[in-house]
Amino acid sequence: MALASAFVTGSRLRLIVFLFSFILVLYMGFSVLRDDIRSLAIHHLYSSTPNTTSKYPITARPPASESLPPPIPGKANATLVFLARNSDLQGVLKSMRSVERHFNSRYKYPWVFLNEEEFTDEFKADVMTMTNASVQFGVIPARHWYQPEWIDEARAEQGRKAMQELDVIYADSVSYRNMCRFNSGFFFRHPLLQPYRYYWRIEPDVEYFCEINYDPFDYLEENNKTYGFTITLVELHRTVLTLWDAVKEFMEQYPQYIAENNAMRFISDNGGDTYNLCHFWSNFEISDMDFWRSEAYTKFFEFLDSKGGFYYERWGDAPVHSIAAALFLDKNQLHFFNDIGYQHSTIMHCPQQPLFLKNSCTCNRVHTIDYRQHSCLMKYNKMLTGRW
Repeated sequence: MALASAFVTGSRLRLIVFLFSFILVLYMGFSVLRDDIRSLAIHHLYSSTPNTTSKYPITARPPASESLPPPIPGKANATLVFLARNSDLQGVLKSMRSVERHFNSRYKYPWVFLNEEEFTDEFKADVMTMTNASVQFGVIPARHWYQPEWIDEARAEQGRKAMQELDVIYADSVSYRNMCRFNSGFFFRHPLLQPYRYYWRIEPDVEYFCEINYDPFDYLEENNKTYGFTITLVELHRTVLTLWDAVKEFMEQYPQYIAENNAMRFISDNGGDTYNLCHFWSNFEISDMDFWRSEAYTKFFEFLDSKGGFYYERWGDAPVHSIAAALFLDKNQLHFFNDIGYQHSTIMHCPQQPLFLKNSCTCNRVHTIDYRQHSCLMKYNKMLTGRW
C-alpha cells in the first residue's frame, strides 16, 4: 500500500514538473515570437528594400528618424568610403538610404566614391539626391587597380582554373582580385582620402537595422580604438593556401612590428604555427587609416604583394586586414560594434537583447551569424576576455 502511494505521489510530482517545464518553454517561446513579430513588423514598415508602394522611393533622400535627436554634424576627421561601379547604382542607392536614415542624416559625414573608371553623370546625380552631406567622386589610378605586369599570367590563370573546378566563389574573376589588392594596400593612398584619418567602408546592397545614436568615429578616437567590425567569419582555405607561410616569414624578418599584447589567439589556435582562417569581414569596417599608412602595415602589404598571392591564389583584403590588425595592434584597440545591426548578402549581425530594443533594431535576431558554425565571434571573445 505504501509502495503504491509512493508511486502515485512520484507520478504526480513528475507530472507537475513536466507541466511547469512545458509552461516555461511556452512562455520563452512566445517571448521570442513576440519580439520577432515586432521586429518583422518594424522591418516591413521601414525596410530599405525598394518596392512600388514605399513612402520613400529609392531616389528620394531618406528621412531622419523622428525618435532621434536633431542633427549634430560629426566632429571627427572622417569619411564614408564607397568603392563602386556605375552598374552598381541601385545597390549604391539602397546602401546610402540605409546609412543616411540610421546615422548620417544627422552627422553629415562626407562621402567619397571610388571607381576604376569615371562615374557617369546619372550615377553622380542620383547619388547626390540621397544625402545633404558633401560627396566626391574619384578615379582609381591604374597602377593601384590592375594586375601588375610582373605577375606570371600563366600561373595566375592556372590558379583561377583550379579554383573554378572546386566551385570557389569569384574563382575566375581577375577584377575581384584587383579589388582585394586595392582594398588591401591602396585605397587609403587615394588623393581624395588624404585629408581624412578615419573611414567607414560602405558597399552596394548592404542594410543597417538599428538606430546609431552616437558617433562611431568619436568612439574610436576617445577610446583609443583602431579597428572596428560587426561580423567575423572563417575564410575559404582554398583561397589563402600560402598566405600564412608568407605571414610567418614576415614575422621572422620584422619581429619589431609585432605588438606585445596582440590578438594572435584570435587568428591562430596554436601560437602562430597555423592560421585558423578567422577574419573580420571587411565589407564593414570603421577604422583609422593612419594604421594602414603606418610603417608596419606598409612593409607588411608590400611583402605580401611581392608574393603574388592576390593573383596566384585569391588573397582577400579581409584576412590581410585582419591578420595585420591582430598582430600589429594591441588587442584592446580592436572593437566589436555589437550595437550596429548589419547585413551583407545573406550574412547578418543582429544585436541581441537589450541592445535590440534599446536601438530600435528591425533585424530578425534568430538569423544572426554570431553563434553559428562559421562565425569566429566566440574565438574573438575568448581571445579578448579569456571567457567563451
